[in-house]
Amino acid sequence: MISIYKLKPAFQKLLSPLLDRLYKIGITANQITWSSIFLSLLIGIAFWNAESNRILFLSLPIGLLIRMGLNAMDGMMARNYNQQTKKGELLNELGDVISDIFIFFPLLLFEQPIIYLVIAFICLSIINEFAGLLGKVISGERRYEGPMGKSDRAFIMGLYGILSYFAVDFQAYTVWIFSIVIVLLLLSTFIRINKSLKAV
Repeated sequence: MISIYKLKPAFQKLLSPLLDRLYKIGITANQITWSSIFLSLLIGIAFWNAESNRILFLSLPIGLLIRMGLNAMDGMMARNYNQQTKKGELLNELGDVISDIFIFFPLLLFEQPIIYLVIAFICLSIINEFAGLLGKVISGERRYEGPMGKSDRAFIMGLYGILSYFAVDFQAYTVWIFSIVIVLLLLSTFIRINKSLKAV
C-alpha cells in the first residue's frame, strides 16, 4: 500500500552524517525523542495562534519536517549505538501519540463546522498507532503500514499549513478531505491488524 513511510530509508541515509555528529557530542536517543515531543508542543501552540498571525501556519510544514527527522534519528541512534531500552521504546510510542494530539488539537479551533470529523480523525490516529503497536504484541513486529500512517498524516497537516498560509480557500472541501482521511485511517488500521494476525 502506498505510504510516505516507504521513503524512510532514504531519509535516514540523508540524516546519517548529522546523527554521527549528535552522537559525538553525547546526545542520546531518548533526548532526541524528548526533543521531538517538545517540538510538537511548540508546533501545536503556534498552530493554535495562527489565526492572529498567518505566518504561524508555516510551523506545520517546517516543524513536521523537523519532527520527522527527529523521529527517524532517535530510532537510528538507538539501533546504531546500542541504546535500545524498554524505557526508550515506551517513551517513543507514547511520545508519538502525545505529539500527534498536540499538533492536531488546534484543528478543533479552525475546523469547528466539521468538529465531529476532526474528533474522529484524532481518535482514529491514536487507534491506528495502537494497532501498529499491537502488531508487536501479537506477532513480535511493529506494524507501520499506510495508507494513512504517521508520515502520511504529517504530510496532510503540512499541506494544510501551507494552503492556510497562502490563504487558499479550501473550507468548502474540508468535509470531503477529512472524510477521505478517516476512511484511509480505517483502512490502515485494518491492514495493520490483518498483517499482524497473518504473521502469527
